[in-house]
Amino acid sequence: MAVIDTSHRSPVRHPIVVLAFGVAALALCAGLSLVLGSRDISAPAVIDALLGRGHGRDAAVITGMRVPRTLVGMAVGAALGLAGAIVQGVTRNSLAAPTTLGINAGAALAVVTAIYTLGLSQPGQYVWFAFAGAAAAALFTLTLGRRAGGVDPIRLVLGGTVVQLVLASWTSAVLLFSERTLDEARFWLVGSIAGRDLSILIPLLPAFVLGAMIGLAIAATLNTLALGDEAAAALGVPVGRIRAAGMVAVVLLAGSAVAVAGPIAFIGLAAPHLVRLVLGSDHRVLIPGCLIAGPLLLLAADVVGRLIAPPTEVEVGIVTAFVGAPLLAVLASRSQIR
Repeated sequence: MAVIDTSHRSPVRHPIVVLAFGVAALALCAGLSLVLGSRDISAPAVIDALLGRGHGRDAAVITGMRVPRTLVGMAVGAALGLAGAIVQGVTRNSLAAPTTLGINAGAALAVVTAIYTLGLSQPGQYVWFAFAGAAAAALFTLTLGRRAGGVDPIRLVLGGTVVQLVLASWTSAVLLFSERTLDEARFWLVGSIAGRDLSILIPLLPAFVLGAMIGLAIAATLNTLALGDEAAAALGVPVGRIRAAGMVAVVLLAGSAVAVAGPIAFIGLAAPHLVRLVLGSDHRVLIPGCLIAGPLLLLAADVVGRLIAPPTEVEVGIVTAFVGAPLLAVLASRSQIR
């Protein structure tokens, strides 16, 4: 089993300074998200549109499309990054991610089934089916991972892998029955923040906020949990309850993110590793850091997707898959095995 580094020392003395640089990089990336695209718009025109002084097509593109897309990307990226940090902490597995728990596969099956049976055709109609599917899959995985006295990290990851494979097979079977379902679902299934307006994001914000609050609340305890279940229990940590609380946070965060943007892979895996590389493994810094690194990675991937094949766009889920697959191979080869 691959395990995370249990050292809690940060390699930098001033993490606040590093986090401030991260916020500045995120602001720059958000600015590029507003400026760049199939129709480039100048920075002064963007500022005028944001201040309500702009008129015409450029202002409409900024306020009606790119601002919502950027805000959705920031929220989804933060949720995926934070969910990845929490799930790696509660499982003590550096290769764990929301995908590992079958969350993406559960959401995909629910959306495809809803399209097939109810004839849905708009992302706003999928959202609650996706959230329900993601939550059900994660809770089922959590049930498979339980043992006497709490949740077993190894059983949890193995159970999630099995659930993911089974649900993916069922999704493929449903798609084979209906070409219309395939046409409607394929853009959602690759993962995208294009065309997602705030009316899709706002109903799920309470789940985002609650999941983030739980994650931040258990951050210090995850440090103790990294020492091992027996050591943590000896230090007075209620291991089972902390692990259950962490999984609830993961369900809320990853389920909401998938519901809004579809199954975007690797952000939940890459963001914690990026922050851990710079700031160390202390979850009191790691978790807030992922609130910055997650949206930074997702917005950067989305901007790249707009630029590599103009005038068309490559969906952000495809870009993260191309970048994430080599990253996963590197992490797997460098992870400590015991």
